[in-house]
Amino acid sequence: MNQKDCMDLIRSAVQNSPHPEPPDKDLFEPTGVMALLTMAGEIRLLFIQKADKKGYPWANQMAFPGGHRDESDRSTRDTALRELSEEMGILPENVEVIGSLGHFQTINNKDIEAFIGVWNQKDVIRHDPNEIARVFHIPLRYLTDIHREKGFHQSLPNVMQLTYPYEDVTIWGVTAKILYHLIETVLKGA
Repeated sequence: MNQKDCMDLIRSAVQNSPHPEPPDKDLFEPTGVMALLTMAGEIRLLFIQKADKKGYPWANQMAFPGGHRDESDRSTRDTALRELSEEMGILPENVEVIGSLGHFQTINNKDIEAFIGVWNQKDVIRHDPNEIARVFHIPLRYLTDIHREKGFHQSLPNVMQLTYPYEDVTIWGVTAKILYHLIETVLKGA
């Protein structure tokens, strides 16, 4: 399958599949993240590794770019795009937002609405080293292969088993839950 057909499949699967619903608004703080696809050679997902800062609760964790909703944000979609611009230098006009992947909650009372978009790669990534240690462009095929090899397809493992290793890092926690949902959505749509 060529890249265009694969992107059309992802777009259709995301837009026509059910996604986790939002929780009670009073219990969680709203946040937004962007699972960003690129098409350089093959379809890749962009991840960041949070900076290794003493006292930083997310130090060294793999994540999608994003953050807390500000009062000026009209929606968590706007939050995800604003944070993508602030954290990475990727402008909203260079991202085609495909849709929402739904809501995912953390143990520290955050409700993350995850969006998926396609970046046209017209920007140069400029990340703040005080927040972000490294940026990864991980092939979606590689992540899907791990998903299958670990027996995750159609069988959600517990949070301790739900990991996606890549080079010298591991995607785990709520980022792994979002990734799991994305891969399952695409596999069901195939």
